[in-house]
This record gives sequence, C-alpha cells and structure tokens, in this order.
Amino acid sequence: NGMDMSMDGAMELTPSNMVPYLHLTPFGDTLWFQGWVPTGAGAVIGACIALFLLGIFERWLAASRAMAESAWGRSAQLAMLEKLNRSKDTTPTDKKPKLRMIMTLRGRHVPPFMPAHDIARGILHVAQTAVGFLFMLAVMTFQVAYIASICVGVGIGEIMFGRYI
Repeated sequence: NGMDMSMDGAMELTPSNMVPYLHLTPFGDTLWFQGWVPTGAGAVIGACIALFLLGIFERWLAASRAMAESAWGRSAQLAMLEKLNRSKDTTPTDKKPKLRMIMTLRGRHVPPFMPAHDIARGILHVAQTAVGFLFMLAVMTFQVAYIASICVGVGIGEIMFGRYI
C-alpha cells in the first residue's frame, strides 16, 4: 500500500522554553496560557502577587465550604427530626405544635438529598479543585518565585481563615 509503518525514523521535537529544574530566571515561563508569559522582573512580580492572592482565596474558599457544610449538617438534622416527629401519632390533648422528641442522631446515617445544599456543595468543590489545578500548573513551571508566592499566600490565608475550618 506504499505506507511506511516503521517507527525507526527520527522524530522532530521542537525545543520548549520550559526549564526542567527549579530556577529564578524571569524569562519565558508560561503561566496558564500562552498570552501570559512574564518576560521581565516586573511581570514576574505581578504574577507572584496574583498567585499570592489566589492562595489566600483558596483558603477562604475552604473555610466557606467548611462553614457551609456545618450549617447544612444542622439543617439536614433538623429536617430529619421534623420528619420523624410528623410521622408520630399526635394525641388530641396536644394543644401546641412542638417537637415531642429531642433526639441526637448518632452513628451512621445519610442526610437527605437537599438540592440547595448538594448543588452548592458540588459548585464549591469544583471551584476548589480548579484552584488546585491552577496551583499545579504554576508549580510545574519550576519557577521558585511562583512556588514561594503560592506557599506564602496559602499560609497567610490559613492564618486568616483557618479557624473557620
């Protein structure tokens, strides 16, 4: 058929600007997309500030998610208690509607599906995962300034928001 299917031929590889070791040189590290390639010290500092702020944002996002989870857990527990109380027979002597049973839900239980909670939980998780991938891509440049900015930003963010987690 005239097609050479052998794999013995030379492959043409184009050299990239990516340096495969830790470095501080401010030239040619693509950060996330081809349009953002800091080529000077000022541009690298700007990228570092953005990564620092993204680190703080990531910890705020984690704290927001933890606080929402706590509130959603209490809300789901109350919904389960109300459902249990409605299922009990009421006596004609009950004049006021009240919770007749105080119960602590212990052990293994699955909270009910509540679209408002579960969809919001999914959106928060997607956002947190996306920020994690942005960090990974920045670290893969091996630019020490980027890595340090992320670490310091996450550390400051934890100082600011860690008590809410």
